[in-house]
Amino acid sequence: MFSDNKKPMESFGGQPNRIEKNTVIKGNITSQADFRIDGKLDGNVKTSGKVVIGKDGLIKGKVECVNADIEGNFDGELFVSELLSLKSSAKIEGTVNVSKLSVEPGATFNASCSMGKGVSAPTSNSGTTHKIGSTKSNEPAKVS
Repeated sequence: MFSDNKKPMESFGGQPNRIEKNTVIKGNITSQADFRIDGKLDGNVKTSGKVVIGKDGLIKGKVECVNADIEGNFDGELFVSELLSLKSSAKIEGTVNVSKLSVEPGATFNASCSMGKGVSAPTSNSGTTHKIGSTKSNEPAKVS
C-alpha cells in the first residue's frame, strides 16, 4: 500500500489537488478543494479552498481563493478572501486583493495591493476604474 509521510493540506471541499513539478497546464481550473502547484499553470484558478504555490511553481493568470501560501512565482490577478502568506522565495507581480497579508523578509512583491475585509473578485460585468487627477482632459492648469 502507498504511504505518505507528508502532512496533508487542510481540505475544504474534497481531496487536495496537486500539479507536480515539470507539469505544464494551460487552461482554467475550478474546484471546491485545495490546490498545490509545483509545476506551471497558464490560466485561472477558482477555489473555495487554499492555493499553495511551491518553490518551483508558477501561475500566470487570475487566482480566486480563501487562503494562499506562495513560495514560488505568481504573475496576474490574485483575490484572497482571508490570508495571503508570502514566503521568502516568493516573487509576485500584478494586482493583489487580500483581507490579510503576511510577507517574510526576502519576498519580492511588485504588485498593486488592496486590503480590506470581505475581499472578493469582481464579477464579469464589472470593470475596475481608476481616477487620477482631473476628469477634464487637455485643460491647462489655472494659476491664482
